[in-house]
Amino acid sequence: MKIFIVDDSILIRERLSGVIHELPFAEIVGHAGDMQQALEGIERLRPDVVLLDIRLPGGSGLDILQTIRASYPGMKVVILTNYSFPQYRERAVELGADAFLEKALEFEKIMGVLEKLNSLSHRSPTNGPT
Repeated sequence: MKIFIVDDSILIRERLSGVIHELPFAEIVGHAGDMQQALEGIERLRPDVVLLDIRLPGGSGLDILQTIRASYPGMKVVILTNYSFPQYRERAVELGADAFLEKALEFEKIMGVLEKLNSLSHRSPTNGPT
């Protein structure tokens, strides 16, 4: 699973990298600290999963999510933010986020979310649940 990290905090990007490094099925293919870098990296690298903050220099992660859904409907997007206001959560769900996690309270859930997304991506009609 190819993962692209979008967060304006280098500390968060490093922390996520450390967590993801522990997952045998996951590979970080790139990261970005602002909206423009994110859009360029996603276009160039075509990751399977984007870990996406909401507030970014140059724009909003929700705008990036909307772009991803329009251009790459199969790409998975996990919102990971300090801004877990209900209106952000609702808008992220409306736009098709696969998960929405609050950094301060749910950071440790990222491994489980990625494991779930990985297992879902490997299911086919013949080996899925009946």
